[in-house]
Amino acid sequence: MAARSRNLDPLVRWSLFTSVIGLFFVLILLPLVSLNQYAVREGIGVFWDRLKEPDALKALWLTVAVALATTAVNGVIGTAMAFILTRYRFPGRRTFNALVDIPLAIPTVVTGFALLLLYGPFGPFGKYLDEHDIRIMFSFPGLLLGHVFVTFPFMVRAVAAVLETTPRSPEDAARTLGATERQVLFLVTLPSIREGLIAGSFLTFSRSLGEFGASIMVSGNLVGRTQTGPLYIFSRFNTGDVEGASAIAILLAVASFLILLLLQFFQVGRKGKEGTP
Repeated sequence: MAARSRNLDPLVRWSLFTSVIGLFFVLILLPLVSLNQYAVREGIGVFWDRLKEPDALKALWLTVAVALATTAVNGVIGTAMAFILTRYRFPGRRTFNALVDIPLAIPTVVTGFALLLLYGPFGPFGKYLDEHDIRIMFSFPGLLLGHVFVTFPFMVRAVAAVLETTPRSPEDAARTLGATERQVLFLVTLPSIREGLIAGSFLTFSRSLGEFGASIMVSGNLVGRTQTGPLYIFSRFNTGDVEGASAIAILLAVASFLILLLLQFFQVGRKGKEGTP
């Protein structure tokens, strides 16, 4: 009986392995593969022509610009928040720590709607800004606000995870040797958390590339002005241009995959160096 049980173990493990891989293919890979059916069915030449359309290029450049700006902003405020949560103890810290993850819990379209109510033409801040000819919504600043909100937790968590395991003794030693706080920050602390900063930047940039819900609420989806890549896909699909939508969709999917692949190689490389005597 025991021998039969041991013989069944490899079969059970193999069945579990094939089932999980099969589900992964059906749920994750198959939808991505289906994009090729429409994007390149008329040939690679047509595919590239769709990517080079003026509106498509403007949408792609805006997507990259917003993602870069979002990564830069969250690189500063996200890192600062990570320092506060890991280096300081204050009343309500646990609650504050939980609030950081709110952007992950609520629908992104709700985020966009909330920002629209606050900074839109009829919002409390929007009216004041409008009186001073400052426009936030339906422009680049509105897109940036939405993307910063949505991606904020990625930078905070990536940096905080590294800070929690980084010893503070090098910082104390630098202060003892007469280094200023600015020197300690830029010459000791930030280099020691480089891995978290890079990981957070990759994740923030990748997430920003695909943001849709908040973008469509705060941008107005103005062609050539505030239309990002995901909004371009949505608009093209609604007009029946499946090939045009698929071309941009493939490009964004490949870009996100390459970013995450680079992050994976970076993390593996770091672990290999740390394990080298």
